[in-house]
Amino acid sequence: MTLQNGIIPQLRREQSRLQALIDRFTEAKVLVIGDLTLDEFLSGQVERLSREAPVLILRHEQTEQIPGGGANAVYNLAKLGGQVKAVGLVGNDDQGVALQRIFSEAGVNIDGIAIDETRPTVTKTRISGHARQSVTQQIVRIDRKSDALPDLSLQKQLAEYITSELTQVDGMICSDYGDGVFRAPSPVIAAALQHSQVMVDTQKALERYRGATLFTPNLPEAELAVGYPINSLQQLERAGKDLLNITGAKKILITRGDEGMSLFELGKPMQQIPAFNRTEVFDVTGAGDTVIAAVTLALCLEASFWEAAVLGNLAASLVVRQFGTATTTQEAMKQALAELIEG
Repeated sequence: MTLQNGIIPQLRREQSRLQALIDRFTEAKVLVIGDLTLDEFLSGQVERLSREAPVLILRHEQTEQIPGGGANAVYNLAKLGGQVKAVGLVGNDDQGVALQRIFSEAGVNIDGIAIDETRPTVTKTRISGHARQSVTQQIVRIDRKSDALPDLSLQKQLAEYITSELTQVDGMICSDYGDGVFRAPSPVIAAALQHSQVMVDTQKALERYRGATLFTPNLPEAELAVGYPINSLQQLERAGKDLLNITGAKKILITRGDEGMSLFELGKPMQQIPAFNRTEVFDVTGAGDTVIAAVTLALCLEASFWEAAVLGNLAASLVVRQFGTATTTQEAMKQALAELIEG
């Protein structure tokens, strides 16, 4: 199914509605509970080999810090214009300070972020180098994290904050990267599921969030959850039904890369949305965070599932054109929608 013969006529009919939803993103109030990560990028010029060891010596040129992991979902929502509150843990360290500063500068409410004195802020530091007039290449990545689980008292602190916000937000996102915020048994998950509109992005153990509104697994995550490969349309339909049963969810959105998205709702036939961008894909890092951010904003504005998924697909089609963890904006989405329809 080509875009022109498939979804474009429908997008053309719904263009005004979709643009109006994008314009209203600023009205949506969303609380994001996540495993917060800081991505650091250090780069420099290669000067010579060290005499101390067989390693390169770089003259530092630039350090960039951006939100990663669950923090990327927070940042995507803020960049799309949503009113965002972040809930999670950071360490008592420079990286935790940096992440909170980035959030505050983006207009994110950070009252729900707690300091974990026993564990570092999860940080992924990528060090890259280049010779004169050559391409910069990554040399090494350094990860800071602890395998220890956060103390239960911190879990309860987060849960209490979430409960206090139940009537103050239109929706909640659980962005689970397995770094401890959602340890089991989790008072955090229990607190979040008290809300009527909860979106979940988790890599495994979807059943822990049973009863949430929406799950957004990618294809490998969906296969892991159902326990069998999904390599045909029939298996895809079966998997969608099985996921609805496993999770008790109202909606399942399976992201399938250049095959687009598959939407499942109780009592309704599967819907397919083709990928809007197959040719300019440079980096899919963090695209799932972009999808759930845009989908959540739309659902909080009472969009249909199809409308929300289209906007999530549109937002993702923009961020995959950029290297690294990226975000997009309302204006970029409206422009991309117009260009898509005009062909």
